[in-house]
Amino acid sequence: MNYSKTGSFLNWAFAACVLFFLYLPLVPPILFSLSTGGASGALQEPTLQWYVRLADNPVLMGSLRTTIVLSIITALITPLLGLLAAIAVRDLKVPRLILMLNLLPLFIPGVSMGLATAFFFRQLGIAPTYWTIAVVHIIWALPFATLIILTVMASYDPILTEAAYVLGSNRLRAFLTVELPLIWPGIFGAGLFSLILSYNETVRTALVQGPLNTVQTYIWSNFLQVGLSTEMYALMSLMIMLTLVLVGSLMFSRARGLRKQQRNLPANLQE
Repeated sequence: MNYSKTGSFLNWAFAACVLFFLYLPLVPPILFSLSTGGASGALQEPTLQWYVRLADNPVLMGSLRTTIVLSIITALITPLLGLLAAIAVRDLKVPRLILMLNLLPLFIPGVSMGLATAFFFRQLGIAPTYWTIAVVHIIWALPFATLIILTVMASYDPILTEAAYVLGSNRLRAFLTVELPLIWPGIFGAGLFSLILSYNETVRTALVQGPLNTVQTYIWSNFLQVGLSTEMYALMSLMIMLTLVLVGSLMFSRARGLRKQQRNLPANLQE
C-alpha cells in the first residue's frame, strides 16, 4: 500500500470538505440572483435583470460612493500608520508592549468600539462625516496592516541597511533606497487588505455613520426592514465576487512581491 498517496488523498479530501463547508452558504444567493424566480425561492430562467435594476436605486448608488471614498481613505492611511507601528515594534526597546497595544482593538467587541467612538465624537461636538467613519475603519484595519508589514519586514536582511550606512547613506536615505523597495509589496498588500476590511465593515460603521450609508449598512438596514429581495441577492453576490477578486489580487501581489524580492536582492547587495 502506498501510504504517501493515501496521505495525500486524505489531505486533499479534508481540504475539499473544509472549502465545501466554508463556501456552500455563498451559493444560494448567487443562484437566486441569476434566476427570474428571485425571492420566490424557485430557480427559473437565467437573467441579469436584478443586477441591472441596482443602478436605478439612488440610495444604493449614494451608499456605493460612500463605500468607495471610505475604502480609498482607509487603504491610503492605514498602511502608513502600519509601517510606522512596524518600525516601532522592530526598533524600540519594548516591542511586545507596542505590538500588544496595536493589536488590542482586535479583542474589543465591535459594538463596544463603535459606541465608544460615537460617544467620543459626540463629546467633542464632531458631526458624522466620511472622516468619522474612516477613523473607525482605520482603527479596525491597523492591527492587520501592522502584522502584514511586520511579516514582510521579518524577511528583510538588516545587513543591507548596514551596507548602505558604510557607503555613506543616512538612516532615512538607507530606508528609502534599500529597505522600502524590498518591503513595498507588503505595504501594498496591507493597503489592499485594509480596503477589503473597510468596505466589508458593518457594525462599527452603523454606530458612527449618522445620515451616511455604506453598501454594507444599506444591506443590513434593508434586511431588517423588508427582508431579502431579488435586488439584495444580486447586491450580495456582487459583494461576494468583489471580495474574492480582491483577496485573489492580494495573494497574487504577495507572490509577485516575493519573486521580486528574491530577484532584486543581488542588485541591492551590489549597490
